[in-house]
This record gives sequence, structure tokens and C-alpha cells, in this order.
Amino acid sequence: MDPIIDAALARSGGWMPFDRFMDIALYTPGLGYYANTLAKFGHMPRSGSDFVTGPELSPLFGQTLAVAVADALDHTATSDVWEFGAGSGALAEQLLGALGDRVSTYTIVDLSGTLRERQQHRLAPWAERVRWVNALPDVIDGVVVGNEVLDAMPVKLLARVGGEWFERGVARAPDGTLAHADQPTDLRPPVDIPGAHDYLTEIHLPAEAFVATLAEHLGNGAAFFLDYGFPESEYYHPQRHMGTVMCHRGHQADGNALVDVGLKDITAHVNFTGVALAGQDAGMSVLGYCSQARFLINCGLVQRLEGADVQQRAMAARLVHEHEMGELFKVIGFCNGEPWDAVGFSEGDRSHTL
Repeated sequence: MDPIIDAALARSGGWMPFDRFMDIALYTPGLGYYANTLAKFGHMPRSGSDFVTGPELSPLFGQTLAVAVADALDHTATSDVWEFGAGSGALAEQLLGALGDRVSTYTIVDLSGTLRERQQHRLAPWAERVRWVNALPDVIDGVVVGNEVLDAMPVKLLARVGGEWFERGVARAPDGTLAHADQPTDLRPPVDIPGAHDYLTEIHLPAEAFVATLAEHLGNGAAFFLDYGFPESEYYHPQRHMGTVMCHRGHQADGNALVDVGLKDITAHVNFTGVALAGQDAGMSVLGYCSQARFLINCGLVQRLEGADVQQRAMAARLVHEHEMGELFKVIGFCNGEPWDAVGFSEGDRSHTL
């Protein structure tokens, strides 16, 4: 990765914004984290994986999410499902198995060629219904799903140092290693951060642009995004002064994105208020917003657990336990046109907190 990073630094005068660096680290063809052949998704480090997502944790994740997808298909009178960032293909496998003939076409949008190959192998039983695309059509009619896709979109870093705001980027230190470097900027967080203390945070321009672009293409349909994050008031809380950028490798987390570039995941928590506003400003309506635990319970996870064995229950419980994925992960839903009482947000809707 060093030659690619150095070429990018040379083009930008020796300093590049963090979002550009994050894009290189994650998506450079053949070398970026999501574009190379390394294992990524799995339960344990011995599998060579770096982290586990809901679909890998338990098949009940996708089977339960299918209830919300079916509800949206019915209310929009559509039969197509679109998934962004399909990862290992586990969620697609679970949704296709649960929805059956309710789905006419399952379209996957994924930038990673290596992941696409794994998805094609896993989804071979549904080969006649699954397709992959590299660009959006003029109109998407159907239900869109994105699980842990927004957190992997590049973010800009903003640092308040000594009362002044800077954009934090990447440069080469005198010893040749990569280091953070600040430049003055007119960029600001979307809300004022009380206090005079030094403060590091992110703004999510690509994620918000992605949601706005989706809104432009969404015809008769709905969209659900599941990810870890907070509403704006929590995201930019004065005590959250170290930001949320985190790296994952071998099921261990660290905060240094500038080492082992391309060999580990780099993520940032999602500002769900910014995502909601981007969707609304582009014409979509918010169906609801709640914790992943409440969403899955609303969709019948507890009833599904009644028929599961002890091991299956233990794994699925991590999806809803407060100290696991249940509270940190949130779900936001959008639709085009008049919203309805979507089953996933029937209780515990927190849209008022956005």
C-alpha cells in the first residue's frame, strides 16, 4: 500500500484528508481491506476472521429481519430486494431462505470483487434470482437493506485544538512513518460542542451523500439500515472527545488506522441524525428509528428462540443484549411516499431523538 499512499500524498502536496486515506485503505483494488482476499467475517480469531456481524452470529438475524422486509414488500406492492455491502452473503442467504417466492429478484451492490466471488458460491441455490450490479438503475422499486455498510464509508476528522478547529489528515513523519497532521479548516461539526477542551470527532459526508443518492433512485420502495451509532445529541456529546474511529483485526480493536494499512478494518460510528436528515431532505420519509434489540423483538425474535437449542439461543441473545449488539446497534427505516406503521418500529420507536 505504501506506493499508492505516497502517490496520493504527492498529488496532494504531502498531506491528504483522512477520508481519502480511509478510502485507499479500504477499497484500493486488490490491496484495500475490502478488496483483498483476507478472511473478514467469522466467529473466532482462529478462523482468520477479524469481526463478526449479526448474520454470521445467528441465522435468526436474517430470518427475523425478513419479517420487516416482507412487511415493506407488502406495503410497497413490490417483489425485489436490494442489498448494499453483502459481505459474506450470509444475510442474503437468510433473507432468500425466509422470504421464498416473495422475492422475484435479489440484487447485490458490492464494490469488492473477492467478496462477490464468495457471495456467488454461497448463493448458488438462488442463482436464477440473484444478480450483482456495479451501478444503480434510474429507478429502484423494492426494499433496500444495508447491514453494517454506513460505518465503512470514509469520514472526515475534525479536531478542536486550543480552541481552533482543524481538519486532521495524514502525512509522512520525518522518520517515514504515517502520522496525523492538522490543517486549518472552515468545516465544523453539525452542532456546537460545549466547552473549550480539545475535541476529536467525525463528519460523515459520503454516508449522507449515499443516502441522498439512494433517495433519488428509490421509486416505490423502502430501505432499512442497521449499524452502530448514535443520534446527533449523543454523537457530539462533550464527553465523546476522542471520536469513534476504530480498527478491527483478529477480533481485537485498536484506534490506530495508520498501521497495518489494508490488513484491518477501519470504521466510524454512524450519526443517525445526519443520515435521517439526508434522507428527508432528498424526499424520503423516516419509517422509524430504534435499537436493534427492539427492532428484532418487534419482528418476533423471542418467538423464534422458543424453538432453538441452547447454543442457538446463546448466540442469538448477543443480537439483543444491551452489552452486546442490542443497544449500540440501531435500525433506521425510510420509505418513499406516505409511511405506515412498520412492524419493526411498532414499539420503542426513537425517531423523536433524532
